[in-house]
Amino acid sequence: MQSIGNFSLFNQGGFVTKLQFVYWDAQGNKIHKDGTGGIPLGQKKTASPGDFGVPDGATVALYAFVVWGSDNEANQMFTYDASSSVTANYTISGTTLNNSLVLTSVG
Repeated sequence: MQSIGNFSLFNQGGFVTKLQFVYWDAQGNKIHKDGTGGIPLGQKKTASPGDFGVPDGATVALYAFVVWGSDNEANQMFTYDASSSVTANYTISGTTLNNSLVLTSVG
């Protein structure tokens, strides 16, 4: 599994979204963590999972919270490495109730 230190979310949707996280603990429990504030249409935010309580070494995925709509969880999982400068870049688009979350690059 690839290690990353950050996630980036670019909003191309007709809504406000927030970059959040899900990770799995040692017992295999899925845990949701809040993240950034709202990201308006046409803007991007980057965040480190560790800044929001995800432990170093955890398996983590991006969770896009869509304000007043259907949230979206990334299909790709990564190992969070607090010392890594690698960023997983995502774009979300569509509408509040019908949106799409796509991994655009890792680097």
